[in-house]
Amino acid sequence: MLTCNQWQRYVQSAMMLGFFCNGHLFRATGLPTEAALKVLVEKMGVPDIDARNRIRDTQVAADYSIERSTVKLVCCEWWAKISKRIATLEFDCVRKSMSVIVRKPTGNNRLLVKDPPRYEVDKAIEDCREAGVKVMPGGKVFSRAEPKHKQEIVRMLKQMGEIVAMTGDGVNDAPALKLADIGIAMGITGTEVAKEASDMVLADDNFSTIVSAIAEGRSIYNNMKAFIRYMISSNIGEVISISLTAVMGIPECLIPVQLLWVNLVTDGPPATALGFNPADVDIMRKPPRNSNDPLINSWLLFRYMVIGTYVGIATVGIFVMWYTQASFMGINLVSDGHTLVGLSQLRNWGECPTWSNFTAAAFTVSGGNTITFKNPCDYFSIGKVKATTLSLSVLVAIEMFNSLNALSEDNSLVRMPPWRNPWLLVAMSVSFGLHFLILYVPFLADVFGIVPLSLNEWFLVILFSAPVVLIDEVLKLIGRRSRICKKKDKTA
Repeated sequence: MLTCNQWQRYVQSAMMLGFFCNGHLFRATGLPTEAALKVLVEKMGVPDIDARNRIRDTQVAADYSIERSTVKLVCCEWWAKISKRIATLEFDCVRKSMSVIVRKPTGNNRLLVKDPPRYEVDKAIEDCREAGVKVMPGGKVFSRAEPKHKQEIVRMLKQMGEIVAMTGDGVNDAPALKLADIGIAMGITGTEVAKEASDMVLADDNFSTIVSAIAEGRSIYNNMKAFIRYMISSNIGEVISISLTAVMGIPECLIPVQLLWVNLVTDGPPATALGFNPADVDIMRKPPRNSNDPLINSWLLFRYMVIGTYVGIATVGIFVMWYTQASFMGINLVSDGHTLVGLSQLRNWGECPTWSNFTAAAFTVSGGNTITFKNPCDYFSIGKVKATTLSLSVLVAIEMFNSLNALSEDNSLVRMPPWRNPWLLVAMSVSFGLHFLILYVPFLADVFGIVPLSLNEWFLVILFSAPVVLIDEVLKLIGRRSRICKKKDKTA
């Protein structure tokens, strides 16, 4: 015969074995508040055997429609008899399924439900503050707000010039979600009405996802500007190069088919790859931009003009240098045997038939071909094939270097190195590969009116092209210093 104490020990031992040797998990369903209360009751248990028996008997005998309500009433009555504490409890039972248990408040107990923020919320809020995004909670709590009150709060913030984003999950949040600049509904706990009224739905109900969305949105906007920055500065350079040849009166350094090749083929891969730029390292430390800010401000336009001007000068400059200079930085430019002319002769090449004693010597190009002239004046049309090739190669190379400048609007290549966007490096390789293709495949070279270049000539092309990176680095530095000074003036 077992005593009560022995029996309890056996029961406790069996319970411990059942607990530790068990892989089953309980999952709470329903409203979070009621789930928390249910877990509390399961952890505490009902401490009186008679009460447990009455509850079990009631559950068996009662109809299913009122079973849970009856059990709760029995529990309430049992606690009311043994409890001596006095407290106040205010609650509002508005759901139809609980209407059968509505009674006068007994004031027996008060339960506090702890609902701490998720682990990642603190860092997300700190990231918001660094990004210039104000978060309302924390000293700005509005309790018992009706839908019209929430609407009024959103309306007041918008009148103050703020861009308002609101989160919500209930039907009463829908009007304010609709009024906000961007309404954000909860995807898991949110009602369908709230989701319909919102602009964005959080699939994971996680605040940090909003911060990630802000960073992603800023990155997309920056990539769009990078594409525009690259294309505009490159096209400005092409326009300036054509304009310079017309103003100076020299032969055209680029023919139409070459310009079409640059615009439609070699510029395409880098421009597309800029859409895959990663976010700037300081993207979440920059203040939000005003919704009325122009896509291109005066400073950016100035930068485009400076870069474009250099592109035009470099493209035309190497063309003029081939005709007028014997060497540049130790590079022999007349090793092929072509004839040098003065700048005034080049600018007045149309008057060549009137020049007396002018002759143009034949010269060789890579591959062993020789360029000869029946008429000396053909030196400025047929004979410009080498100078045109140099101009086209400088234009292609300088635009490849310019794509590196477009990686970041403000940051130096030291902080935003090219390998952070490997697709851009691949695109640059593709563009250079296509250019080499038309240079060194004979029938393509004939189509585009160009000739192969030697190693020394490629070195000359790089010397003319690479400074575009240094120029934009200086402009970025000036822009950063200017913003720092303005920020100090505002805080002073």
